[in-house]
Amino acid sequence: MTKKEFINLISNGKEDVIGNFLKLLNDNGIDYCVIGGLGVNAYVEPVVSLDLDIVVVTGAIERLLMKAEKHFKIEHFSHSINLNSSKSDLRIQVQSDQRYQKFLSGSTVKDVMGYEMKVAAIEDILTGKIWAYQDEERRNSKRQKDLADIFRITEKYPGLKKLIPDSMEHIGF
Repeated sequence: MTKKEFINLISNGKEDVIGNFLKLLNDNGIDYCVIGGLGVNAYVEPVVSLDLDIVVVTGAIERLLMKAEKHFKIEHFSHSINLNSSKSDLRIQVQSDQRYQKFLSGSTVKDVMGYEMKVAAIEDILTGKIWAYQDEERRNSKRQKDLADIFRITEKYPGLKKLIPDSMEHIGF
């Protein structure tokens, strides 16, 4: 079984939603980078995630949504725009928090679960995970996953511990 087949199997994919979404981005020249759990998976031992967290260049978000509305249910939230397909349990979450826009410039193409996709730099992914962990409005279970991702990153890249804010030192970094 390939990595693509695995992710599509666990997401109950009736079609290759990730591949189709990446094709939509690439065919329309929309700059993006992957962040979140799948972004972490590009750098450390992968864990299962049914979320594709992504940053899209601000000027192309409306164009993306116009193209995507034929294939996805679109929901707007305070910090994201979620795209869901009836053909998969995978959740695509387009980050609308402007702090993430700077992640685009440092992104590079990486293999993530068998897909070639632009991924934010490891330092930026760690920063995003720290922001997510510190967001007290997030569910505690999500924050704990963010914390685990922070540990996964800093265990493999100990030099990045310098990016951990002093307010989090008591956690054991």
